[in-house]
Amino acid sequence: MQRMGQRAGEKDGTAGGVGGADQAGAADEDGTTGEGGAAGDSGAAGKGGAAREGRGSPGVTRRRALWIGGGGVLAAGAVAFAARDELRHWWWQLPGNDKPRKPGAVDHRGAQWVAASPENYRRADRPADYDIDRVVIHVVQGSFATALKVFQDPDHEAAAHYVTRRDGHVAQMVRELDVAFHAGNRGYNERSVGIEHEGFVDRPESFTDAMYASSARLTAGICRRYGFPADREHIVGHAEVPGTDHTDPGPHWDWERYLRLVSAELHKPVRKT
Repeated sequence: MQRMGQRAGEKDGTAGGVGGADQAGAADEDGTTGEGGAAGDSGAAGKGGAAREGRGSPGVTRRRALWIGGGGVLAAGAVAFAARDELRHWWWQLPGNDKPRKPGAVDHRGAQWVAASPENYRRADRPADYDIDRVVIHVVQGSFATALKVFQDPDHEAAAHYVTRRDGHVAQMVRELDVAFHAGNRGYNERSVGIEHEGFVDRPESFTDAMYASSARLTAGICRRYGFPADREHIVGHAEVPGTDHTDPGPHWDWERYLRLVSAELHKPVRKT
């Protein structure tokens, strides 16, 4: 996890953890290219082209106007599609549209609910507005209690969805519906669930049997809920997120063992609630 300095831009522009310095600067919340510029350019090109083509003969003018008009329809369709795609990211904010939220409810059976500060995540309606297809594995660089404390601190401005303790106990701090500021990359924040693990990247004894088993059950449940495979493309370390400078989970995290455990959990019968 390391230290999370979110003030470089918007809150999910950078993310990290509790311990050492974090300089993971990524795009700020509004740093992506907006559809408005493309829409404006398309509209200007369509109008200007049609006006110039109008100087030809009537037949040519009609044929060219039809072609340009068709292009305008295509451009307008593309703009409309982009607008619809953007609309689905915020429609739920209108009164009555957001999914039901029960205080203290958890997404993972047996997890303890410990709410992160609202400054450390962004309300969303995933997967309706953002598809979920990643799990990001973090290491706290500190204790379970330290992780809970800093994720409840609004000045920290970052949090993971879950924190796993050495004995396998799991706390959920952000609903999977919402975008937690954990990955140091806006796109990854929107598409992933973040899991912190108590311990230190340079201490192999941090990663206990109980922790591996519990975390694997958690990750398997996430893979099952959102329908993505339990492989190294979809289950990644914080160090592998583009634009970050983190090293967690570090060289002592046993990926082969972890994926084997996740796969074994996925092949177990699903427990009914």
